[in-house]
Amino acid sequence: METSSIVTPQRHAGETSEARALDYHALNAMLNLYGPEGELQLDKDREAARQYFLQHVNQNTVFFHSLEEKLDYLVEEGYYEADVLAQYDGAFIKSLFEQAYAYKFRFPSFLGAFKYYTSYTLKTFDGKRYLERYEDRVCMVALNLARGDETLARSLVDEVISGRFQPATPTFLNCGKRQRGELVSCFLLRIEDNMESIGRSINSALQLSKRGGGVAFLLSNVRESGAPIKHIENQSSGIVPIMKMLEDAFSYANQLGARQGAGAVYLNAHHPDILRFLDTKRENADEKVRIKTLSLGVTIPDITFELAKQNEDMYLFSPYDVERVYGVPFGDISVTEKYDEMVADRRIRKDKINAREFFQTIAELQFESGYPYIMFEDTVNRANPIAGRINMSNLCSEILQVNTPTEYDDDLGYRAIGHDISCNLGSMNIAKVMDAGDIGTSVEIAVRGLTAVSEMSNLKSVPSIAEGNAQSHAIGLGQMNLHGFLARERIFYGSDEGLDFTNIYFYCVAYHAIRASNRLAAEKGQSFAGFAESDYANGTFFDKYTDQVWEPRTEKVRGLFEKAGIAIPGQADWQALKESVMAYGLYNRNLQAVPPTGSISYINHSTSSIHPVAGKIEIRKEGKLGRVYYPAPYLSDDNIEYYQDAYEVGPEKIIDTYAEATKHVDQGLSLTLFFPDSVTTRDLNRAQIYAWRKGIKTLYYVRLRQPALEGTEVEGCVSCTL
Repeated sequence: METSSIVTPQRHAGETSEARALDYHALNAMLNLYGPEGELQLDKDREAARQYFLQHVNQNTVFFHSLEEKLDYLVEEGYYEADVLAQYDGAFIKSLFEQAYAYKFRFPSFLGAFKYYTSYTLKTFDGKRYLERYEDRVCMVALNLARGDETLARSLVDEVISGRFQPATPTFLNCGKRQRGELVSCFLLRIEDNMESIGRSINSALQLSKRGGGVAFLLSNVRESGAPIKHIENQSSGIVPIMKMLEDAFSYANQLGARQGAGAVYLNAHHPDILRFLDTKRENADEKVRIKTLSLGVTIPDITFELAKQNEDMYLFSPYDVERVYGVPFGDISVTEKYDEMVADRRIRKDKINAREFFQTIAELQFESGYPYIMFEDTVNRANPIAGRINMSNLCSEILQVNTPTEYDDDLGYRAIGHDISCNLGSMNIAKVMDAGDIGTSVEIAVRGLTAVSEMSNLKSVPSIAEGNAQSHAIGLGQMNLHGFLARERIFYGSDEGLDFTNIYFYCVAYHAIRASNRLAAEKGQSFAGFAESDYANGTFFDKYTDQVWEPRTEKVRGLFEKAGIAIPGQADWQALKESVMAYGLYNRNLQAVPPTGSISYINHSTSSIHPVAGKIEIRKEGKLGRVYYPAPYLSDDNIEYYQDAYEVGPEKIIDTYAEATKHVDQGLSLTLFFPDSVTTRDLNRAQIYAWRKGIKTLYYVRLRQPALEGTEVEGCVSCTL
């Protein structure tokens, strides 16, 4: 189970006159002390950020006399990709850098500056000196993604440096660099029930992990332990040995040491190996089967909850037999729809376990490790507007897309290339977007930037990923800083007004994201593969927007949109958009996904994702530097009461908030459940049932507050901690 470490400032009358003599680390640590009047010492963190530049960054940054000298050097010495800059003339490049520097950007927090210079900026090959400022990185990202389009490049600079849009870590880290990984956050692949597919999956794990992406695999199709091979009984070793091989692959391959390998595996709850799968995360598991670094996810259909409600046994079905009987892999079957039929079919071997004990086991393991993640399979597929079935998610449980199988020849060549999934992610800062008063423009620029990531990515080493990406142009536009915005506006997280704002904001984003993709389709004369079979093409997707009025329920939220000058789309707007989509299509098969933003939240000075803060002042462990303190964005002595942390807010209000956003997000939202240390397994099961009933699609980690572990910090999702 994840643990969180939160700081409550200690009361101490620090001498502010001595603060200037302190180094940046000591100044940042003063966030843990109240000032002489009992006030939060937020100014000390801002001073720490300034001192970090004076005492460290400026002294370790390579000096150039001019931009021309700098760019020439970086290209000639192999730091920048020459092709990126060659798409523009020198005068435009110079003016773009001038545009960026004219913002006079300053990091609002020490941790933001520290994260940027530790994890993102270009360094000399020996890692000792810096070659970029923040403005330089923003410009290289814009130049890379705009691909010669000067107007788009300028717009991207505006959106990123103003904080309204932040590309995901792989994109922000790698754009324009010659020695780099891919721009994509993570990948999802199927494993079929044959040795060729299993062998290819290990190779795919190596190839994708070395390029910097986290990789999730679907195991539901693989036959269980003891199943026959070539009609000889009790031959299959099941899924656990595959998990061990994948774990070894991820530990071996990483992106030049910059990002550790990370993997996840998903299994259907009705797979016969489900208990063996879960037992691999037990603390006392035998080392031969124990899984230490691989993340686990379980896909749970509605029938499992119904059986638990009735206190009945749940049957587990042999994937080998299911595929033999139905002609399709187990992961492509709706267990809820076929359950009674499969129970009655004597051709399908089956075991049974008690459904309530199954959920009890999940809760016990979440106490120990925070795993497994949960995907509510039928909820996901009911909301899916695309033809096909969704049977898995990713390392952070927000990517929900249709996949199709790949067929192999005996020599591991490809007989038929299926469609696997890549995550092209980036997030918007809700507060900054609301302040700008133009959601439509920010969404459109973000969609175009993320679409560029999709179009520029060609993972030839894993053809099913390359094919899936080329056919779908799928992206995942996320959001962050919900709690920061609500608290700044004196709205409690999870209150009626908080839920009202979340609903209307995501409603607006959905409209503008679909409109942007529709414009791209019209410009390019192309829609995503499978558009004609989607609910977008037949128009039924739009019914919920054209058949009812969506508007703020509370005066407070209505006033926020009116003050910002943001027009909320009406039924007529949706009707017009529906007609345009049916006429011209959509370029992107998937548009939205809300990841658990980590590093990019700090450099963007945002609260993470749409979660409540983990603490008013958060403590992190940052390598050799040790403890670092991070104040919640917009926190002040006047609004501190609105920064109830996630443990105070509790799981129900978090679930309620995510349920409001979920209505308008075509993929998933990474939702972590937070509990006090007094939580029981019954409490965990209640929260899971509540989330299922509220229409939540996935659950990410379970986090338990443990004051005794103060000073520890779990990094969370490796690939999508954006």
